[in-house]
Parts: sequence; C-alpha cells; structure tokens
Amino acid sequence: MELGPLVSRHYAASKSATTPEPGGDGAALAAAARNFAATMARGEGAAMAAMQGGGDPHALVQSLAQAELAVETVTTLRNKVVEAYQEILRMPV
Repeated sequence: MELGPLVSRHYAASKSATTPEPGGDGAALAAAARNFAATMARGEGAAMAAMQGGGDPHALVQSLAQAELAVETVTTLRNKVVEAYQEILRMPV
C-alpha cells in the first residue's frame, strides 16, 4: 500500500488554498493598515484644529511627527516589497 497519494489527499483536504487562516498574516496586515489610517486621521484632525485656531501646538507637532514616521514606515515597506518582486522577476526560469 502506497501512502503518498493518501497523505497528499489528506493534506489537501485539511489546508484550503482559497481561505486564509484566521489570525494569520492577513489579519496583522489589516490591523497595520487600520493603525496607519488612524494615525493619518489624527494628524489631519490636529492640523485642521490648528488651522481653525483651536488646536494645541504641542499636539499638532506630535501628531505630525507620528504621521511622518508612519508614512516613512509604509514607504520603506513598499520599497522592500517592490525590491522583492523585482528580484523574483530577475530569477532564471
């Protein structure tokens, strides 16, 4: 009796290729995207309040610094993804 086909069928049945695992990398990426959007919204809100004359200057500077750091982080991550994609394209087939 050969176990190869039996093991591969059992493995294929237990791991769905189309459904992501809950709590996997997708959830972490979604949480990071929500964090980024919230940081940008706080910075925008502080800037709007400062332009209307009702904002705290210290809170404005702090929010803008956090927004700048978030943008730099996302830009660095994007650059790494692009570099990895380009490296894959350069691989010989």
